[in-house]
Amino acid sequence: MSARNNAANKAAARERLRAEREKQAKRDKIRKQSIVAGSGVVVLAIAAGVVLLVHNSNKPSAWEAAAKTTKVVAPKNTSGTDGTTVVIGKSTAKKTLVEAEDPRCPICMQAENAFGTTIHKDVDAGKYKLQYVGADFIDDHDNGQGSKNGLSALGAALNVSPDAFLQYKAAMYSSTFHPDENDDKFKSDDYLIKIADTVPALKGNAAFQKDVKDGTFDAWALKMAAKFNKDGYTATPTFKVDGKALTVSGSQNPPLTQDQFDSVVAPALK
Repeated sequence: MSARNNAANKAAARERLRAEREKQAKRDKIRKQSIVAGSGVVVLAIAAGVVLLVHNSNKPSAWEAAAKTTKVVAPKNTSGTDGTTVVIGKSTAKKTLVEAEDPRCPICMQAENAFGTTIHKDVDAGKYKLQYVGADFIDDHDNGQGSKNGLSALGAALNVSPDAFLQYKAAMYSSTFHPDENDDKFKSDDYLIKIADTVPALKGNAAFQKDVKDGTFDAWALKMAAKFNKDGYTATPTFKVDGKALTVSGSQNPPLTQDQFDSVVAPALK
């Protein structure tokens, strides 16, 4: 092979190598651009997700929608405007004990477990009637749903019978099922149904379960909570007879033990 041919071959080899390097450089550039672009898509997707999350969080909730509805379905065994008067007991009872509670209220739980059974027995015996007023102020404090959802489920129980209502309320306040105040557990329909399965009249009750899941009494629950505010209640539990709050002697506190309840309710019934 001549020197000239050898030089030409070397030059051709160098050209091929240069061309290959250029092609590789282009491929690397394209790959780099793809990675950057892909990252941009991910960032945009994340940003879009944040925007969507914010947008969804600002959507009117089902409860807000229920508040705006013109149709309020009141449970059976109620009376008054929108069915927000709930009075249980014998018509012959001369006095009425008003009981204002929030389903999530831990102090209401304490009172229920201390003397709730006494109230139920007294009502059955005709000693006095019981008027229930429900509240949702704990939901308002932490943007929750459990108070309202609990009230709606109580409405579903009341729709079955007054006794089912009282038993279900007792079960909700039991140490077994009542959550910590900061745990919005009552927002779950399934959890409320689980509690109801401990009440004979509600266990496996398809109509009750449908009302809970469908939110049949959601609007009623909101009306009930509005009544609590309209009537000037400021705390739960509150007990009243003849419009006067029952408080422990020397304080503004409601009774929270059996002895305290006995000491304030007896004089009020005279």
